[in-house]
Amino acid sequence: MTVHFIGAGPGAADLITLRGRDLIAACPVCLYAGSLVPEALLQHCPGGARIINTAPMSLDDIIAEIKTAHDAGQDVARLHSGDLSVWSALGEQTRRLRALDIPYDVTPGVPAFAAASAALGAEFTLPGVAQSLVLTRTSGRASSMPDTETLENFGKTGATLAIHLSVHVLEDVIKRLTPYYGADCPVAVVWRATWPDQRIVKATLETLEEATGGERGRTALIIVGRALGAEDFDESCLYAGDYDRRYRPVGTNPRFPEDAE
Repeated sequence: MTVHFIGAGPGAADLITLRGRDLIAACPVCLYAGSLVPEALLQHCPGGARIINTAPMSLDDIIAEIKTAHDAGQDVARLHSGDLSVWSALGEQTRRLRALDIPYDVTPGVPAFAAASAALGAEFTLPGVAQSLVLTRTSGRASSMPDTETLENFGKTGATLAIHLSVHVLEDVIKRLTPYYGADCPVAVVWRATWPDQRIVKATLETLEEATGGERGRTALIIVGRALGAEDFDESCLYAGDYDRRYRPVGTNPRFPEDAE
């Protein structure tokens, strides 16, 4: 018996890995975060599967359901939105499972920041503009932020910021980042990326509050950085005609001569 933690992707039902889909289809028990995981994914569950929406459940209740399945020798598909590497409550669940000696594995999913990038048609790292993407959030009731992980500290780097779980404090985000990025810095808010009701607002830090028209909602990602909409940036050497690469040797003395043959 194994508990399969599966990243269910950002919203669109077809943005799940083949491995994730096949694991869902093979598990007689499915626990899914109903507030964010599309119900269409449940169509992959086998006939007669026990399907449980964990949105109203406590951690104790969730672990109890998993233990019941474990005692019965039944594999469990545990679906979370996006990818499990950030803000998924994976750590607290797997800690409980290790204490109970219940085996588990993890299948990654498409994260929200990648879905937002695709929706915007934008690369968040551009040569000479930004080469780092910071995934962060503001403090909330469920989890506070460490003292050193502030928007101000991240803002000092000039990196592209993907700010999760913070659209409800948008005015505060704007106020805190403007001194570091400038009022004219491009910014975008992507609500419910890849869902049918996806919405995008593009603006600057100075104009964003007005551009959103007061809309806040819940499942939105704020992207801040000069890479958004930039046109005046260097081209990388990767595809430059005079750049010597292992798979495209250049010149009479290539760096990787053995691969040139």
